[in-house]
Amino acid sequence: MNIIPVDQQHTNQGMMGFWQHLDELKVRLKKALIVFFVGFGICYEYTNKYVFQFLQKPLFDALPENQHKLYFTSLFENFLTHLKIAGYSSVFLVSPYLFYQIWAFIAPGLHPRERKLVVPFILATTLFFLAGGAFSYYVLMPVGFKYFVQYGLPTDAPLLTIDAYYGTCLKLMFMFGVAFELPVLMVTLGYFGILNSEMLRAQRKNAIIAITVIAAFIAPPDAISMLLLMAPLYLMYEGSCVVISIFEKKRRLNQKDVVQAEPPYDPFNGQSR
Repeated sequence: MNIIPVDQQHTNQGMMGFWQHLDELKVRLKKALIVFFVGFGICYEYTNKYVFQFLQKPLFDALPENQHKLYFTSLFENFLTHLKIAGYSSVFLVSPYLFYQIWAFIAPGLHPRERKLVVPFILATTLFFLAGGAFSYYVLMPVGFKYFVQYGLPTDAPLLTIDAYYGTCLKLMFMFGVAFELPVLMVTLGYFGILNSEMLRAQRKNAIIAITVIAAFIAPPDAISMLLLMAPLYLMYEGSCVVISIFEKKRRLNQKDVVQAEPPYDPFNGQSR
């Protein structure tokens, strides 16, 4: 009979745990990709009818009516742009299921009580992701596109290609959607006790610097667009601090209730007097 050392047993268990997590990740990715391609097919069917017109509006509102045109400079550019738009549209369409797969991957490491938060997590992540895309489309694009179209000399005329314009729109909407997940991430970490409100308030200056860097990286290179992104991100940061502080108060009250529920210590209990 072979006796395996204790250290080696722990190593084997760790390796088995790692490979099990890797297999779980593969299953989640496979399911997410299947649903993504289903959404891709649906979005590609409606790309010409609705999505193109929807994405054109911020630009065409800023251009004179006689310049409502977009150009393509290569034979495959128009077709590949259709595929790109369908792909991004599918991400927004099936985002609730994608966020569910993320939760399903991390759920085995949570307590049973914490696993019940699946519905609030999916609702919050989906809502803020769509809100970020909507903020980019309805707030940032009209202001930013009008500024850049009118920038320059009166003799300057825009000659925008299909790939460059739609690619810009889609990247802005997607990256704003990801940026708006900041409060969901902060509140989730605060709920699990990884972050606390005092630490977040103490790091407020560093957070403002980080938000500025994120806004400079995501937003178009003008001051107005950066401020339009920095304002909601900072407000969501402060709002997350408030929500986390509420969680902390509830946690402290629960701890007090547990302490008060315990009977006082009696040194003579169970002993003869």
